[in-house]
Amino acid sequence: MTRFLVVDDSGVIRKVARRMLESLGYAVNEAVDGEDALQACLGDMPDAVLLDWNMPNMDGLTFLEALRASPNGTRPKVLFCTTESDFDHIAAAMEKGADEYLFKPFDQSTLESKLSMTGIAP
Repeated sequence: MTRFLVVDDSGVIRKVARRMLESLGYAVNEAVDGEDALQACLGDMPDAVLLDWNMPNMDGLTFLEALRASPNGTRPKVLFCTTESDFDHIAAAMEKGADEYLFKPFDQSTLESKLSMTGIAP
C-alpha cells in the first residue's frame, strides 16, 4: 500500500486531504510543518508527500530541499499543494524537486488526476 505524508499547518486541510487519500486506498500520516515532516521522513520515509508551501518553523520549499538532499537514496513523489499560484513559485518548486503542483482548494477529482500524472495512481 502506498504511504502518504500530508504536510500542512492547517488541521482542516490535513483532515480533508487524509479523507480523500484514504478513500483512494492510501495509508496516510500527517505532519504540521517542515520540521515535523523531516523527522517523520527520517523515521519512516513515505512513498509520497502532499506538501504545503507556507508553514511556520520550516516552509515547504526548505523541507523539499532537505528531503532531496537526504543521503538515503529514497526519493518519494512530492506534490506541492498551496495557494501560491504565480509562475515563480511553481518554477522554484519544480526546480527543487517537486513532481507536481496542486492548487488549493482542490477536489478529489483534481487530486486523482495529479496522482496519475506523477505515476502514483494508475
